[in-house]
Amino acid sequence: MKVRVLYHDHCFDGAASAAFFSRFARDLFYNGAEFAYTGMAHKADQLFDEADFDGDENAIVDFKYSPSDRLTWWFDHHQSAFLSHEDQLDYERKKDARRFYFDPTYRSCTEWIAHVARSVYGYDAPQLAELVHWAGIVDGANYESAEAAVAMREPAMNLTLVIEAVKGSAAVQHIIRLMQEKSLEEILRDSLVQEKFQPLYERHLRSIEIIRREGRCEKGVIFFDVTGYDLEGYNKFIPYYLFPDGAYTVSVSTASFRTKVSVGSNPWAREPVRHNLATLCERYGGGGHPRVGAISFPPGEVEAARKAALEVMRELQG
Repeated sequence: MKVRVLYHDHCFDGAASAAFFSRFARDLFYNGAEFAYTGMAHKADQLFDEADFDGDENAIVDFKYSPSDRLTWWFDHHQSAFLSHEDQLDYERKKDARRFYFDPTYRSCTEWIAHVARSVYGYDAPQLAELVHWAGIVDGANYESAEAAVAMREPAMNLTLVIEAVKGSAAVQHIIRLMQEKSLEEILRDSLVQEKFQPLYERHLRSIEIIRREGRCEKGVIFFDVTGYDLEGYNKFIPYYLFPDGAYTVSVSTASFRTKVSVGSNPWAREPVRHNLATLCERYGGGGHPRVGAISFPPGEVEAARKAALEVMRELQG
């Protein structure tokens, strides 16, 4: 038997969600099954391929909904969970007959899966409590300070660096399998993880100086364009560490599969956040959470991304 798990790639909560779901599903439903993983990325064209659902059971965790009839499990906590109104109607029709669970009030999808596993199925996994705890901190940006978020002294934060910035999905899926059995400190000591971590940590230190050089803060909004640098997966708290008076961040960056506008809010801002960033990004085909969102453009469409970023920045400044 094969269980296919599609998860939000290069995201600590996405990896943790895949790990918790796999452990829960294996222990309660599919003992002895093969678990296979597919990392999903937010792109300008986000349509699912039916070939993605090649398992006897198919799950999506921490990612958008698919109306595929082959989908048997779905967990998400993003406001922008549905690609279309038709997808939302499909979810409403199927949710009582399938194992579909959605709650945008949860700060992490891992916490949401753990809650459903416990409250609906009577399943508890105390050995994964550390994983659930840190997924909530990382995805909810619940760090004590911007300095703590950038210094990355905890194993979970070092793993976040690897998961977010490593090239390809193989290392992330290696970590997903380790998360089901080992503590975060043990995972960080894994030889493959250490091999990936060391150069990424050096790049992290360089990224601080790049964002310091390229960034500016005007009317409470931090803006920087790093399309000329290899900064895919940089630490999103660096701007608030460098520009603590900023309430929002808008940035433009590039990756092999997209050009990205990132929009965030300062967790330590002195004034309350006034904008729903997911709703703002949805106008451009993006989405996310009320406090953090993103817009994806096809590779090479830097000028279109810059135009959208400047429009978003001006609205936040207003």
